[in-house]
Amino acid sequence: MEPLATIQALISRHGHAAGMPSPLEGVRLIAQSTPTAATSGIHEAAFALVVQGVKRTVIGNKVLEYGAGDYLVVPVELPVVGQVVEAGIEKPYLAFVWALDPASIAALMLEIDGASSGMGRQAGPAISPAPYDLLDPIARLLRLLDRPEDARFLRPMLEREILWRLLAGAQGDIVRQIGTADSRISQISRAIREIRTHYAESLRIEDLATVAMMSVPTFHRHFRAMTSMSPLQFQKQVRLHEARTRIIASTKDVAAVGFEVGYDSPSQFGREYNRFFGVSPGKDMRRLRGTSRDE
Repeated sequence: MEPLATIQALISRHGHAAGMPSPLEGVRLIAQSTPTAATSGIHEAAFALVVQGVKRTVIGNKVLEYGAGDYLVVPVELPVVGQVVEAGIEKPYLAFVWALDPASIAALMLEIDGASSGMGRQAGPAISPAPYDLLDPIARLLRLLDRPEDARFLRPMLEREILWRLLAGAQGDIVRQIGTADSRISQISRAIREIRTHYAESLRIEDLATVAMMSVPTFHRHFRAMTSMSPLQFQKQVRLHEARTRIIASTKDVAAVGFEVGYDSPSQFGREYNRFFGVSPGKDMRRLRGTSRDE
């Protein structure tokens, strides 16, 4: 059986619509039998392989659509909007998502002298077709779900092989930078952590550039290349994601939530929330909390 067909069969058996964690640490297996509405969230650095169906991912102003056998490497924590656009009962959407560990990448790079073979120069998220040499170790890794007694011994070797194939592949330069402490991705990651920690505060681009150890023009250029948005657009999306989380989890009113995430004006909060999520925060709050009172 071809590795893609093997992966399809294994995810069909072990996957979940919600993409719950699998017994393999860091791996999520998604099996979705219907198309979904666009949903937003902040995603960690990860490798995502579509095995069946079609997924659309929006990162900043970049729209990425990928199908069976295509993969995406997300290099840093990013606000993204994702939507399954092709799925059915007979042919569900299937995907393999693996969190990328910078320490594991760095350790492998030390052993293989930089892993420079075959690397491209992509700076941000992009779609690439997965070759046989990458699909094959993924299929062997997922077979361990049916043989858990083997996982302790075989899993580390298979994960190293997958990382090597990623490093040597079309998006190898992105993967390499994830594991390099002084890389552009690592520098931008420091600025992203600063934004996520202080998202409710007024942030100066000069201060973020200092955190990233770059000049302001260089910081702007690399931040946009890796995230497909400006630092201020990134901060706005983080604020809105956090606001939606609070709307679901707290009993506070919409205006209070807006103030908590950094908006001085309830009307501005309402406009930007509506523009981003396609619904007013008040209506969204009632829907998410299970009530139906009209505005």
